[in-house]
Amino acid sequence: MTDDEALAALSALAHPTRLATFRTLVRHEPDGLSTGQLVEALELTQSTFSTHLAVLAKAGLVRAEKRGRNVIQRAEVGALKGLMVFLVKDCCQGRAELCEPLVAELTCC
Repeated sequence: MTDDEALAALSALAHPTRLATFRTLVRHEPDGLSTGQLVEALELTQSTFSTHLAVLAKAGLVRAEKRGRNVIQRAEVGALKGLMVFLVKDCCQGRAELCEPLVAELTCC
């Protein structure tokens, strides 16, 4: 992941609605949710929500899949992994033991 890609992802997530959307989609992997289900779950209006989805999609964090008459929104888990690795890649200057609490937190649940 490049600096620009990381900044785009972080910028996209730096809004309460987009962060809530992404977190909701991650919880619903691998099936995803229809756009309508997301709007309902987050108690938003469709018109406002489409803009937020577009920002997340442009940052590579969300993708839409057509399934019959529904559009299913899915989190790009690979992009999340890439962002996390980017943020901690040089963590602790190669001293992995300093990052062990982070890894333990991720694997505990």
